[in-house]
Amino acid sequence: MADSLLLQTKRGLVRSTWKRARKARPQLILSRRPRRRLGTLLRWCGRRRLRRRLLQAQAAGANWREGSCPLSRAAAAQRPKIAAPSPAPSPTPDEDPAEGGSATLPIPPLRPAGPGRALLLLPLEQGFTFSGMCRVTCLYGQVQVFGFTISQGQPSQDVFSTYTHSRLTINAVHYSMPEKSKKEMKREARTLLRPHLNQDDRCWLMKNFSPLCSIVMLENLKTSTVNFIISHPGLSYIFVQESPTFQINSEYFALRSVGIRKEKKKNGLRLTESALSALEELVNVSCEEVDGCPVILVCGSQDVGKSTFNRYLINQLLNSISCVDYLECDLGQTEFTPPGCISLLNITEPILGPPFTHQRTPQKMVYYGKAACKNNYENYIEIIKYVFSSYRRESPLIVNTMGWVTDKGLLLLIDLIRLLSPSHVVQFSSGRSKYMPNLTPDYVDDMDGLYTKSKSKVRNRGFQLAEFAESLEFADEDKESPLMFTGHKLMCVQSDFAFRKTPRNRDSHNRILRDLAVLGYLGQLQPPVPKPLCPLHGLTPYQVPFNAVALRILHADVAPTHVLYAVNASWVGLCKILDDVRGDL
Repeated sequence: MADSLLLQTKRGLVRSTWKRARKARPQLILSRRPRRRLGTLLRWCGRRRLRRRLLQAQAAGANWREGSCPLSRAAAAQRPKIAAPSPAPSPTPDEDPAEGGSATLPIPPLRPAGPGRALLLLPLEQGFTFSGMCRVTCLYGQVQVFGFTISQGQPSQDVFSTYTHSRLTINAVHYSMPEKSKKEMKREARTLLRPHLNQDDRCWLMKNFSPLCSIVMLENLKTSTVNFIISHPGLSYIFVQESPTFQINSEYFALRSVGIRKEKKKNGLRLTESALSALEELVNVSCEEVDGCPVILVCGSQDVGKSTFNRYLINQLLNSISCVDYLECDLGQTEFTPPGCISLLNITEPILGPPFTHQRTPQKMVYYGKAACKNNYENYIEIIKYVFSSYRRESPLIVNTMGWVTDKGLLLLIDLIRLLSPSHVVQFSSGRSKYMPNLTPDYVDDMDGLYTKSKSKVRNRGFQLAEFAESLEFADEDKESPLMFTGHKLMCVQSDFAFRKTPRNRDSHNRILRDLAVLGYLGQLQPPVPKPLCPLHGLTPYQVPFNAVALRILHADVAPTHVLYAVNASWVGLCKILDDVRGDL
């Protein structure tokens, strides 16, 4: 009898809940699940979510309680919390529907501010994770994106949060503020916002204002490079992916007009404690400049977060200094150039996106022609020597290396450490990566590289660099600097970097990223927005006499009669021949 009564009570509860949901369905926008599955889905999380939607519907004016059927006293006693709706919360003084407010504000509060614009109010130490691309302007306070700090009055920054990499987060950070009352802060913020916003938007911000908050303007962003990339089939998903949503409100439409989508916090970029500690130390060393500009070499196996660490470090350094030098030694996953190039760049602007969104003109670049240096190590070392000779040691240098750290790749890395003589070596390791010995100064001294010998075999530690040092065009005062050819400080970073690549799909994934880098490089040839895109065959090409061009097929022996066949429809590097180069071209 008790079991029968309990079964009837459960059935009555399911029917009552289903009936209330059906009455409020236009306001709740529930998913179309069959009625027979509703009872199994209303678990703890589902009940809490349904209760929140019912309260939202009630606040919007939906009287869903009118059609509910009466239950027995026993059923009412066992009714879960969702069946006992609390009264609609009365609006607080900070909420005014006439000014665009609502009974429950999103966290963080967000409001549309015209076509393609949205206002984001970030309380202190809160963040907003998103996917897509937008232009970020800090109207009041201070925020940080990917390690770069954007303060009020600074220029806007273009931010690209793509699905090929970790999502970016706009974080409100603490900023120095003289002792002022909340009323004085609001008066100052109102003065700063007046040139950018209308009265309704300013009133909404002031009603939700809190001390040390930050106000950010998000704007729709269109660039010719991105338009060129997404015009290719299958690449439009990189920036924004459409998926079904159950909450279509003003926030949803505001973000959609900007061209972004709110993401879960767990999808955002997360750095380990060891990575944050290394970043803090490197920034302090670079800003002190007591012992000269540091040379920071970052190494580790594939997919452990080296490139992400480099971007974050560059952005952190640009908060304090005007420029950072960058030496690219990774042929397969280049940061600022097409793949297959070794380059030296001077970075003066923050990096707020993946490589295919910030292709730049290098200070010096050599086209190697392949995505790996296997079977041609000597040429790889010689190119790095040639490019590194242009480094003037006027700003910190970050050296990016390959993820090949086993067998000959490890010996080649030891050669690079000896040739470049870094002051700091940041070594990444992960539980998913292959074992790599700690590259301490003693270990590097005792190990033979591919082209250099260990210290135990030759008395002078710098013997293998004598010929190399003569070829470097350092200033006279730098030649006598005690920093040359000294030991380095090893900084071990334990990576917890989450990546989607596996040994099976790594090659295809890396190939896609290389293709995107090429498209980003070619996208710079497109006319600026809003002019329409121009196909590659419609661009005006460079025209030079054919007798002024020397054709050379790298890494392969091709008969002279077949050179034109090999060049046809191929990716070609236009290079300059040095005067002292001799040979049969």
